[in-house]
Amino acid sequence: MRKGLAGQRLVAVFIAGLLLLNYPLLSLFDRPERLFGIPLLHLYLFVVWFGLVLAIAWIVERGAR
Repeated sequence: MRKGLAGQRLVAVFIAGLLLLNYPLLSLFDRPERLFGIPLLHLYLFVVWFGLVLAIAWIVERGAR
């Protein structure tokens, strides 16, 4: 397990992921509207997922230095 600040940041990203991908927020985007032809819920899921992956990659790469 990672120690120090990098480990704490990874735990924070995990908790943010749980909150962002949980029911109350998902229900806000479950609407019939489309943005650029993509359903709003699908766009939200992919943007959040991509953001979480970028945050994890940034933390891991920064911790390796």
